[in-house]
Amino acid sequence: MDSHPALCTAIAKRIKTSPQQRITFAEYMDMALYHPEYGYYASDAVKIGFRGGDFFTSSSLGSDFGELLAVQFCQMWEILGQPMPFHLVEMGAGKGVLASHILNYILLNYPDLFAALKYIIVEKSPSLRQEQQQRLQEFSVQWFNLEEIAANSITGCFFSNELIDAFPVHQFTIEAGELREIYVTVEDDGENTPVFPKFIEVLGELSTPQLAAYFDLVGIELNPNIYADGYRSEINLAALDWLSIVADCLQRGYVLTIDYGYPANRYYNPRRSQGTLQCYYHHRHHDNPYINVGRQDITAHVDFTALESWGNRCGLNQVGWTQQGLFLMALGLGERIAALSYQKQPISQMLNRREALHQLIEPTGMGNFGVLVQSKGLTETETLRLLQGLTIPE
Repeated sequence: MDSHPALCTAIAKRIKTSPQQRITFAEYMDMALYHPEYGYYASDAVKIGFRGGDFFTSSSLGSDFGELLAVQFCQMWEILGQPMPFHLVEMGAGKGVLASHILNYILLNYPDLFAALKYIIVEKSPSLRQEQQQRLQEFSVQWFNLEEIAANSITGCFFSNELIDAFPVHQFTIEAGELREIYVTVEDDGENTPVFPKFIEVLGELSTPQLAAYFDLVGIELNPNIYADGYRSEINLAALDWLSIVADCLQRGYVLTIDYGYPANRYYNPRRSQGTLQCYYHHRHHDNPYINVGRQDITAHVDFTALESWGNRCGLNQVGWTQQGLFLMALGLGERIAALSYQKQPISQMLNRREALHQLIEPTGMGNFGVLVQSKGLTETETLRLLQGLTIPE
């Protein structure tokens, strides 16, 4: 086990000083990922990359993903009447690679948009923010916490790529036909205080009525005749809080969310009886969040129905939902793949690039990621303009 001893001690202390000496799984996951000193995303532990990392993202496969997003952003700018300034707010920017791809492409291909552009990054991790600032020092980029962005101050697009899957989730199970929450406590080891406390799960009442209300939001009835005892899954209340703030900050424009996930009827399918929680450690995935504490990523799939329904309550209109493969093909990825045959380059280089492009649209992988677009403040004419990424690719 490769856990961070100081983080394990901090979590154990939180548990022992909490009522009933337990914390929700959401609290545990929040500390494991975002503890200000020892959390996975707050320290130098996070490793992103195609080789040698714990996981990789679409931008790890080359600049094409960011460049095609830039194509979509340019059309959004045009639909909104080419406002100045036009804000692009990237939430959770990793190592800044995606931002560099987007900014470089806009600079070279859309100079008028570049002149109007204000690029903002929302980043919680101090170490990642430092790396982003180093990578993007040639560009005029601003960094904020989401809470620091004023209400109704953004005209443009809030966007994220594989952000919401890392928000802390509550875990629940069905016991005797009732909804029960999964808490985390420390196994009692008598007089001994081990270097690595052993975290174990206990069941209890729901920590907040929002958990039961969530299923009304997404239209799921946990009928005991359908959902057997032992069924477990996750609820991402943090995603709803996040979307509320984003909607409040957006005056006019779009919210673009790209992540892996399902609509609610698939997410909470009775056959998916153990939920979607996964841990990533050196490109290997498993389902035990109580090992490698602070050294591994912990994620859960996104419930897109919840984002759509909650967005409606927050004043966001749904523009469309599609899969990443279709989204990128509609923005021109197919032409880029076809053009490889006509480029003069070593065969090995061409094959590597083709493999990377195909991974972006692989139906059983990244191509199956969800792409949700929501809007606010658009005129009726602007609403009728179909976004290129949501058209049917040829």
